[in-house]
Amino acid sequence: MDDLEIECRDGALLLRLRVAPGARKAMIKGVHGGALKLSVTEPPEKGRANEGVLALLAETLNIPQRQIELVSGHGSQDKRVKIAGLDEVIVRARLKTHSE
Repeated sequence: MDDLEIECRDGALLLRLRVAPGARKAMIKGVHGGALKLSVTEPPEKGRANEGVLALLAETLNIPQRQIELVSGHGSQDKRVKIAGLDEVIVRARLKTHSE
């Protein structure tokens, strides 16, 4: 997770994501090009995959889902999320623990 690009802005962390919807298993797959790669089981329709992304991140980071906001990429595989209430070191450690 050392090559994951995390931007600190206004007391929150911004992460770039590369999402694969409709997968067999929801998981953190690693980092590619500075973005966190992950897969979710939900299909890419009517925002269901976005809900899966937020749920997976909340579970992985052990925080309430309300602390994570999808800020861009609502209809794309490339997304940006804002995470409030966590330190960058903690985010990297928790993601590393749960990555494949």
